[in-house]
Amino acid sequence: MIKVETDRADPKEIVGKSPLIMLIILLGGVICLLFGLALSVISGTADISLSTVWEACFHFNAELETHQIVVNLRLPRALTGALIGASFAVAGAMMQGVTRNPLADTGLLGINAGSGLVLAIVIAFFPSLSFGSLIYFSFLGAGLGVALIYGLAYAVRGALTPLRLILAGAVIGTLMKGMTQIISLLTGTTYELAFWSAGGISAAEWVQVKMISPWVITGLISAIILSPKLTILSLGEEVATGLGQHTSSIKLISGITVLLLVGASVPAVGGVGFIGLIIPHIVRFLVGEDYRLIIPCSAMLGAVIVVFADIGAKLINMPYETPLGSIMAVIGVPFFLYLARKETKPLL
Repeated sequence: MIKVETDRADPKEIVGKSPLIMLIILLGGVICLLFGLALSVISGTADISLSTVWEACFHFNAELETHQIVVNLRLPRALTGALIGASFAVAGAMMQGVTRNPLADTGLLGINAGSGLVLAIVIAFFPSLSFGSLIYFSFLGAGLGVALIYGLAYAVRGALTPLRLILAGAVIGTLMKGMTQIISLLTGTTYELAFWSAGGISAAEWVQVKMISPWVITGLISAIILSPKLTILSLGEEVATGLGQHTSSIKLISGITVLLLVGASVPAVGGVGFIGLIIPHIVRFLVGEDYRLIIPCSAMLGAVIVVFADIGAKLINMPYETPLGSIMAVIGVPFFLYLARKETKPLL
């Protein structure tokens, strides 16, 4: 039987870690992120040096092909990777905190698939829509996925357990992915959706950075504001209510925040999972259960991991691209199995 820890957090565990650890992680994360961004910009099929990158950024010459590659292709790709990494990692941390389910992840619970299905319909039947418009449809799809998953989980007799959420997410996610494939086959958009469905940011441009940045930043700020309340909620609903917290409102606002983060990210990167599963667990191991520390550290570590994973996507099978979703799955599936085996209390 799969087992999972569903108990409330230990108050000693919450207050037992020093904020100094967070500062160390954030400082180290900034250094690693800057290094990763630089490495991402110089890596690829075209050989580009750091000096060329510097010249392209501060003395751009449109007549030079290397400057065009740096400014118009590699810089937006690297920045998009950092944004979506932070976004998915924080969304996963919030979902795990609200549901007290350590296996919660936007990919595992089918939210990414819901967003992808609606986007597939829009791309197939309204191909001329702008990227900015796609984001709103992505929000709609993510919300639809959440509604169907919780509806199916609640429809099963008995309490809403973490296992039922995972199973409902698997069922709804598989159904929506199947519908996405059917739509792509019937409408002849298989090629357009193939690499996007596998997940990747090779096609990222400045328009993606410009459009997703406000939503992601808003979501991250909202998550940071909610972090003290999530910490109290992790003690259990009864304790949180006794301390004067409006748990229903916290869950609602947290759900909206997750939809903002996921809905903005999926149109840019496609079907990438496991980021929101892996990162929060690594962060909890380092900083404990205080969400005031978990949220900012998850954002930083998520950005770093995705930037380096995308470098691997470029280099593993040059000159061809390896889907980013495949790389994260190779890392994430063993991690998921490890978590399922590690935890101590049954899901049922």
